[in-house]
Amino acid sequence: MTELGALRHLAAEIATLEQAGLLRKPSAPPPSGCLVLCSNDYLGYGTDPWPAPAEAPSGAGASRLVSGHHAEHALAEQTIATWLGFESALLFSSGYAANVGTISALARPGDVIVSDALNHASIIDGCRLSGAKVVVVPHRDAAAAEAALERAQGAPRRWLVTESYFSMDGDSPDLVRLRAACDRWDAALVVDEAHAVGTLGPEGRGLAARAGVRPDVLVGALGKALGLQGAFVVGPMVLRTWLWNRARSFVFSTGISPALAAAIRHRVLRVAADDEARARLDHIIDRLRAGLASIIGDALLPSHGPILPCFVGPPEEAVRISLRLRERGVLVQAIRPPTVPPGTSRLRVTAHARLTDADLTRIVTAFAEGWKP
Repeated sequence: MTELGALRHLAAEIATLEQAGLLRKPSAPPPSGCLVLCSNDYLGYGTDPWPAPAEAPSGAGASRLVSGHHAEHALAEQTIATWLGFESALLFSSGYAANVGTISALARPGDVIVSDALNHASIIDGCRLSGAKVVVVPHRDAAAAEAALERAQGAPRRWLVTESYFSMDGDSPDLVRLRAACDRWDAALVVDEAHAVGTLGPEGRGLAARAGVRPDVLVGALGKALGLQGAFVVGPMVLRTWLWNRARSFVFSTGISPALAAAIRHRVLRVAADDEARARLDHIIDRLRAGLASIIGDALLPSHGPILPCFVGPPEEAVRISLRLRERGVLVQAIRPPTVPPGTSRLRVTAHARLTDADLTRIVTAFAEGWKP
């Protein structure tokens, strides 16, 4: 048997991925001075020091159900819950862990989950792990979601799961209509606000808050606009108690660092008050959207907020354009299947609040020279 042994087939499969333009490789760090337009650090907080007190322990030491629960966790969770106007919150190690753990703990075999076709992989995996019947409806098709909930009336429980701000398309569902459908058909509304909290809505509380909609379960991320790490789920105390006991990605994971939890509390208070950064971001988004549209026209897909998807199509061409932009000092990674559907590879440009007017001019110039689909 060779050194690869039972894994020898992987070399051929990797070669197939490479031929299709779908092989991911670690990229070199961006050169000094390169403008990064593909992170989710929408407010620019990610480059700031952690606002954690020196006395906070660096490690939790165990699962929070064992001995890993610290005062910093409770303070951070209460701060998040108060900010978003919910009774309770629970911290997770990542957005992926939050969605997988929450959905698989709530839904059960026999239930029906109605899920948007472009929901994040973590939502898809949580739905699969739950054992519930999953009905995938076309992207942002509220009528299809309503019909699916009506057809599911014989199920013990019904769940409707959507993102509020879709990370690859920069668009949003009609949350008001989805809330009404859930109320009519006795379903729970689960909303992933990972790319909205901190950036969009009043006090950065997300798009559900902007729409006046109260989800039954709201998932948020701490590694995007808040510039830290981890995620949270907010809702009534009964939800938190259930997830504490049954969300496997929480129960069987070491608690997040208490030092991180302390930083989260301070960062939440900062982001809630930072209307100035959100206003600056809005200005940058408008300037960047107008500049890109002048270069690539209809290839700039309709969107709102800081995510500006630039449609290319073939994955290998998206990679080539990405490399041309990198040569000009602008880092925008190619987004390819399976992250997006086949035939829809793109460059996902993300604005952030600390771009200067000179940066925006440089970005538009780089696209003018490097955009050759």
